[in-house]
Amino acid sequence: MDEGKIAWIDLTVPDADAIRDFYQHVAGWDPSPVAMGDYEDYCMTPPGAAQPVAGICHARGHNAGLPPAWLIYITVADLDEAMRRCQERGGKVRVLVPDTGGHGRYSIIEDPAGAVTGLFEPSGE
Repeated sequence: MDEGKIAWIDLTVPDADAIRDFYQHVAGWDPSPVAMGDYEDYCMTPPGAAQPVAGICHARGHNAGLPPAWLIYITVADLDEAMRRCQERGGKVRVLVPDTGGHGRYSIIEDPAGAVTGLFEPSGE
């Protein structure tokens, strides 16, 4: 595990399809749809890369209410402990997603200055 490292980055916006097209045109990223029930978010892969580097998400479901800003996800060994420490230091837990389809789980926290970030605990697989 790469504890403390940035594991992922997402951009959450009201119209993910338009922003997907923007980054496809500007950065050459190739979108791959990710089923979210009745809509799709996107993983974005750079030209020639084997793995995606970012996500473009609709401001719906777990992402409703997130600001339209790039959001990093920091890897933690124990999500429950990290959330407890966040609150202990004056932060807030805004969202908890207990399962990401077998990849792990994450939360969105707000630090005392009002900035938001994600904490990601990978599954033990």
